[in-house]
Amino acid sequence: MNRILIGIAALLALGAAACTDGKPAPPGKESAAAADAAPQLAKMSLQKGALAQQVKLPAQLASYEEVSIFPKVNGYVKEVLVDVGSHVRKGQLLMVLEAPELEQAVTQAREKYARAKLDYTISAQNYQRMLQASETPGAVSPMGLASLKAKADADSALSNAEKANWQMQEAVTSYLKVYAPFDGVITERNVHPGALVSAEGKDGKPMLHLGQVDHLRLQVDIPEGIAANLQDKDTLSFYLSAFPGKKMTGKISRRSNLVNSQFRAERVELDVYNKEGRLSPGMYADVLFYSNGNPDAFTVPRTAVVTSTERKYVVAIRDGKTVKVDVATGNETVDKVEITGDLHPGEEIVRQASDEIQEGLAIH
Repeated sequence: MNRILIGIAALLALGAAACTDGKPAPPGKESAAAADAAPQLAKMSLQKGALAQQVKLPAQLASYEEVSIFPKVNGYVKEVLVDVGSHVRKGQLLMVLEAPELEQAVTQAREKYARAKLDYTISAQNYQRMLQASETPGAVSPMGLASLKAKADADSALSNAEKANWQMQEAVTSYLKVYAPFDGVITERNVHPGALVSAEGKDGKPMLHLGQVDHLRLQVDIPEGIAANLQDKDTLSFYLSAFPGKKMTGKISRRSNLVNSQFRAERVELDVYNKEGRLSPGMYADVLFYSNGNPDAFTVPRTAVVTSTERKYVVAIRDGKTVKVDVATGNETVDKVEITGDLHPGEEIVRQASDEIQEGLAIH
């Protein structure tokens, strides 16, 4: 019996507690609870300021001048006077081709010109004699004199045409000798004596490849946001993979003034002089330089910028609500980044933003 009474008492106590919990909260406590539920986000005020940054970009050495040498005419390779690694001077004879049919064409054209010139000489002399004879009244008819004049003019024109054809054939024959267009080194050779070469270049391979190596170009693609702040003749430092730890410098010599639509970068070139011959075209390098940054940009923590597959933005606080503002980034360090966009100095943004923060969210 005692156990039953104790159980009933316990049930009555639980019912009383439940009735007490179900009572409405005192006035004012609901708003306090709502305020506690509102998100508490760390904020910061925007201030303009450039962010200096050391930039490291990949680069490559290339010949200042290079050319692939293809045959101008069809023929057989008679002599190759150079090989891979040969240092040549401008105007030096590199190869000799042979094409007997071209030599025969030159001989034929020369003989045709000689005959046409002889015909013109005879026609001109006949006209001059008749012209002198025409001084005697009635000795030569005007029609006959005009005919001789016309024949002399025609033979003169034919003689000039045959001469031009002969000179053209000689010019074509001159292509059988291949000369170096500038000082450099032979970096590729694909033919040997006896090989048949074609002016059409069907195989796509040049006979020789010539590159200038005492003067090189260091080519580097610089992102558009950084390239815009570079000046001509700025000095850049670079390190070659072939010479670890050796610092080299060069000045900006040329800019493409064209931003690649795929990589959003501008090609910049530095002149590198290689008098000792230790450097080679094709070597990889790392270019290091300091970017002073954009003075019109805002510097914010990296955590304030949200990057998604569709956009890059910060979460601004306007009229007490969150607004996602698209931005473009510039220089970056380990913990900071430059941003530009529809923002104003003194405006507040969320310091640690994420894509989970909804737009239009009330901030206290």
